[in-house]
This record gives sequence, C-alpha cells and structure tokens, in this order.
Amino acid sequence: MLLQGRKVLVGLTGGIACYKVPYLIRDLIREGAEVRVVMTAAATKFITPLTMETVSANPVAIEMFPGDRFVGTQHIDLAKWPDLVVVAPATANFLGKVASGICDDLLTTIICATPSPVIVAPAMNPQMWKHPSTQRNAAYLGEIGYQFVGPAEGEMACNESGLGRMVEPSELLEVIKVHFGANRKKKALTDRRILITAGPCREPIDPVRYISNRSSGKMGFALASAAIAMGAKVALVSGPTSLTPPQGVEYIPVETTEQMYKAVSKRFPRLHCLIMAAAPADFTPQAVADSKIKKGKAGLKLDLKPAVDILRTLAERKKGQLLVGFALETDNLVANARKKLKEKNLDLIVLNSPLDDNSAFDSPSNKVTLIRSDRKPEAWPLMAKEDVARKLLEKVAGML
Repeated sequence: MLLQGRKVLVGLTGGIACYKVPYLIRDLIREGAEVRVVMTAAATKFITPLTMETVSANPVAIEMFPGDRFVGTQHIDLAKWPDLVVVAPATANFLGKVASGICDDLLTTIICATPSPVIVAPAMNPQMWKHPSTQRNAAYLGEIGYQFVGPAEGEMACNESGLGRMVEPSELLEVIKVHFGANRKKKALTDRRILITAGPCREPIDPVRYISNRSSGKMGFALASAAIAMGAKVALVSGPTSLTPPQGVEYIPVETTEQMYKAVSKRFPRLHCLIMAAAPADFTPQAVADSKIKKGKAGLKLDLKPAVDILRTLAERKKGQLLVGFALETDNLVANARKKLKEKNLDLIVLNSPLDDNSAFDSPSNKVTLIRSDRKPEAWPLMAKEDVARKLLEKVAGML
C-alpha cells in the first residue's frame, strides 16, 4: 500500500460536495493512511461530525476554543502532525481567506501554521469560480506552492452547469498517491532545462499604439508552475501580462515578437525542451511612426510584414530538443494543427479553439487535443489550466 503509515489531514469547508469526502477518507484508510479531519462550522451544516469521526476513526476538530475540553495549542499540534493536508471541498471564501492570510477559524489557522504540502480541491458555483477575485486568489496560492486539483465541469446542486464541481474522490486519491510516490522517487523532470513562452506580443505602430492579441498568459504560467513542481529548471519568457511569475523560474519579460525570439534563441542550445504557449504576432508593421499618428477623416492604412516565426526558425537548429507548440484554430482544427506540426518540425502540438465555451482566451480552463505525427489525436475534456499543464508535462516527461 503506497500510503502505508502516511498521515493525512483532511479539511472540509462549507459546500454540498462534503458528501463526497467520506468516500475519499475510506479509500485513504484502505491504502494505509491515517486520517484526521478538521471541519469548518459551515461544513457541519452539510455533513455531521459524527459521520466524519466514524469513517476516520478519529475525533473531528471544529472549534479553535471548544468549551468542553482542554485543547492547548491544538492548531499548532494539528499543523505539525500531517505529511499532507487536503482541503476538500474548498470554497471561494476559504481560498480568499488563505490567500489574504486571514486565520479566523481552526482550519485556516492550521493552514497558516503547517509546514506540510497542501492539496486543494475547489468546489463552487461556476460564476464564483470564474470571478476575478477567485481566480486571483487561486493563482496566487498556486504560485506559493498549493496544488490545485480541479474544479471539474458538470452539473451543480444550484441547477447550473459549468466548471466548479469538486473532482471525484477517486481522482483526488490518485493525485494524493502520485504526490507520495513523487516524494519517494526522483521527480519526473528533475534537472531538465525547459523554456516556456507565455502571453501576447505587442507590435508597435507608433509610440502609443500597437497590434496585439487576446492571450492572457495563463496557460504558459500554469505550465511554468507545474514544471517547477516536477523538478525542472524553468525559464519563462513572457509578453505583457498581469500575472505574477511562479517562484523558482528565470523570468524574462519581453514585449515584441522579435524580442521573444532573441530571448528564446539565446537559451535554445542548452534546452531539453521548448514549449511555445505564447501568442507571438504573425505580422508586424513595416515601419513604426516616430510620433503619435493623428486621427484623420481619410482613415489609416498599415503596411505589414511577416513577423519572425520563432518555432519554425528554431526547429531548423534543433539538436535533440523536444519542441512543443500550441495551435489556436477556428476552422479545420485537426487538419490545420497537423499541418503546423509537420511544417514546423514539432514533436507535439496542443490544439485548442476560442470557439469552445470556457476555453482559451483569459479563461481559467482549457479544452485541448494533443497531436503527434505517430499517434491518433488525443482529446482531453475541459479542465482547469493547472490540470492541463500537469497532464501535458507528464506527457513531456515521458517523451524526454
């Protein structure tokens, strides 16, 4: 049993998905883990502490200062006890409090005090998950080392459908098993040198205007964070975004496609893998005006020339590097992606489309299809970009 002797602290916050957690605890114990449970007051409205005590075979902790017994510094004792903390379900309220350093109940206080790794399984209404503050909080927690699993897509108790369901206990169990397995062996990308590009590029027209696109950079930043977690040495070359670079990366901010090409080209000979998740420009102005172009009744015509094709150019120089590209397509999706895979001499291309709901531009989720020259297309369901990143890098590790 992979989890034999492992100590897992499971935290529940207030959501209907609490009903799934006894199944997770049962499976953890079957795998040999010792489990203790902490519940928020809101969680007890959805499932009883007696249920959690019964399945875990341990007392359930709820209050910071219970009046019926002496607890001393139970928040510190519980914070030191586990090998792993799992919060499932994790509400938007919980994410906001932890991201802000607020410790106003037992669970958030334990989270603040624990030196152990933390896995978070979000569960909430789709609109709550997509809210900018929730996305900001989740992104920040991911950057400082919290591992997110889900949310998944599906029907909600509120009769809405979308991204927000807590993942199934079986999926969460597998992530926990992978976590402990990774702790026992060399991480999949240890010492691999990987460069990831992210975000849009800006091609100037004059000192105040530019041509760009709608890329947010979220996919590239998620890939960089996942690669760091898997032991890689990561360089992140990014166009302008509002995102915070993950800790541990070499971060190289750029603006134009030419600048991105030079930054990638400089590091390319030393790489094991290049993942081009950025959206560099296809065209750039022939000339840039020295001063602001004034508005006129005659309109404005721009002469554009092809921008440097970063992947195609570097593919001509590759000597064993693994090249992964992204293809954003709106027509003949697989055919166009296959054409790009062949013409640019790529090892793998990740196809997605802005036509899919809750996918691509500025979305917390993505729906992709992996295409290789020697395989059938591998279509993945809609997932959080962090999950796409983790699964994609597992593929990359296998190819390397």
